[in-house]
Amino acid sequence: MSTLATLKLTTTKKPSQVPQVLQRRNKLGKRIWEQIELARAEEKGGLFVVNRFRSYTDKDTGIRKQVETQKRIKAWWFVGDNGKLALAIRYGSKVLELAKGKYAVEINTSAELVPTLQVIKSAVEAGELDTAIDFAANKLRSGFKK
Repeated sequence: MSTLATLKLTTTKKPSQVPQVLQRRNKLGKRIWEQIELARAEEKGGLFVVNRFRSYTDKDTGIRKQVETQKRIKAWWFVGDNGKLALAIRYGSKVLELAKGKYAVEINTSAELVPTLQVIKSAVEAGELDTAIDFAANKLRSGFKK
């Protein structure tokens, strides 16, 4: 009993639900992390692969099985009209509007790609893109309604 007395005890409980804003930030943060790792792998001339499990039902036996497959990750950067790299941030299939009428970040060299992605990730974690994420998420959700 004396060991527990040395700790500072509290009545705080773990929340049962994460607010939707935080869920969306975490989702976008994870996708940006994938883009950072993809960019680092391209710099080194290697491949970046994320494995995931996919479920299917075997036609012969009717038993549900899981198979490990590679997740396809598409790069968010491309060469723009001016010959420089452009980076468009995506939430699902929608491109986020970073500022009024601005949908991409211009990057001079490929060496600046990873630091730029890290800056964007910190902006997402700070909540600076919450309105753009919310708009894109609602636009995606409206496509699923009948």
